[in-house]
Amino acid sequence: MSTDDKNRAVAAAILPLVGGAGNITSVAHCMTRLRLGLRDRSLVRDEELKALPAVMGVVEDDTYQIVLGPGTVARVTPEFEALTAEAPADGAPADPTSSADGLAAQGAAIRAARKARNQTPFKLFLRRIANVFVPLIPALIGCGIIAGLNGLLVNLGWLPAVAPALAAMASGFMALIAVFVGFNTAKEFGGTPILGGAVAAIIVFPGVARIDAFGQTLSPGQGGVLGALGAAVLAVYVEKWCRRWVPESLDVLVTPTLTVLVSGLVTIFGLMFVAGEVSTAIGDFADWLLAHAGAGAGLVLGGLFLPLVMLGLHQALIPIHTTLIEQQGYTVLLPILAMAGAGQVGAVMAVYLKLPRNGSLRRTIKSALPAGFLGVGEPLIYGVSLPLGRPFVTACVGGAFGGGFVGLFSMLGDKVGSTAIGPSGWALFPLLDGNHGLGRTIAIYAGGLLVGYLAGFAATYFWGFSARLLEEFDVETEAGTVEVTASTGATGPSDPEAEPTPEPAKL
Repeated sequence: MSTDDKNRAVAAAILPLVGGAGNITSVAHCMTRLRLGLRDRSLVRDEELKALPAVMGVVEDDTYQIVLGPGTVARVTPEFEALTAEAPADGAPADPTSSADGLAAQGAAIRAARKARNQTPFKLFLRRIANVFVPLIPALIGCGIIAGLNGLLVNLGWLPAVAPALAAMASGFMALIAVFVGFNTAKEFGGTPILGGAVAAIIVFPGVARIDAFGQTLSPGQGGVLGALGAAVLAVYVEKWCRRWVPESLDVLVTPTLTVLVSGLVTIFGLMFVAGEVSTAIGDFADWLLAHAGAGAGLVLGGLFLPLVMLGLHQALIPIHTTLIEQQGYTVLLPILAMAGAGQVGAVMAVYLKLPRNGSLRRTIKSALPAGFLGVGEPLIYGVSLPLGRPFVTACVGGAFGGGFVGLFSMLGDKVGSTAIGPSGWALFPLLDGNHGLGRTIAIYAGGLLVGYLAGFAATYFWGFSARLLEEFDVETEAGTVEVTASTGATGPSDPEAEPTPEPAKL
């Protein structure tokens, strides 16, 4: 039996004895122990677990800790995580009783089908990249708001003694963001997180200013988050190679040393320069695009963002946003992309008016609309516009007009940016920044939202419904809800393998 098969066999033997994959909430390891978070401690079979040849003992603390020994635990943990992730999830069939429930079921089925089709290697890779940056969003938001508050106080001349402290709070995280990216990258790609962080820390270490590479003196932070991402991925592959070939007795000493040494040298004498050039090119291209073709670029980005989300391709934008924030202090792309949500809000408001007798769907819209204004669009997309079909297209039209509006002002020299990623809609107001004052920036963004609302509403109201769609959905039942006809495909199991995937209502 090969080493990999042996480690997988150990993981497979442990998993059922700790309650199966459904009982696992977290997986980590230290130098010698596999540390598990458990939902139900009573499902663990301690004596059988201790009887396994590979298990040296168990320890109970905040987590359930299985002692496997140095070297072994680092090899078994990835196999255990893989087995846990491979466990199938249970699903429940949809049983719609009203048009709103039917549309929600259709939306869920469409979303599940899209998710299944998105399981391509490229899209899975993009999802892993997104998983690196998504945990950083709360810190980006918090520091971004503090930066905005500090800028406001500085401009008004208020609390001058507090401003330096706020600047330190706002800038501290961004100064070390490469370390966090390296940590998360190693964790996501199956390496030891702290080793990924250690290699990425080289990028922000001030001492790199004394090193020459490619005939140029390096500067701290050169390469930014893209360099940290590449460095940590490299560290993962070096570590995995070491785990495979280094004897277990030497693993604790040799593997981390070689991982940091090899990855660090490649980072210093290669990745920092290359990633720095790429990061600079991204910033320059974004500036050039909005300065020379802002309205057209905004029209395209705002109109296509919702389809990109459905295809899973929007995740490729997350490192770009982060790079722009790191370079310029804000990303000029996010306010344009946020217009897609404005078009969605305008579209469902038109749906609300076009279906006056569909009390069930109108209640769904009223409950989801406040979240839509705050930039949370999934309930409206998968519960209303996407299952209906044509209103989803007209919502994209609204997003295109809103994006074109914001992009036009970028062409005129008024940049509108966001100091963090994540929020959208009205929730983005506290994070706005630009090159011509906060008041002007807010006014342009608010104007873009208004244009998106109006364009999405008008496109949906006048062109979002065919006669057949109105006849099918604007019907009232005795219970005040609307029956879903068989043509909507809303009945039957939601499992795409059990039944054909429902399509949006006919246009």
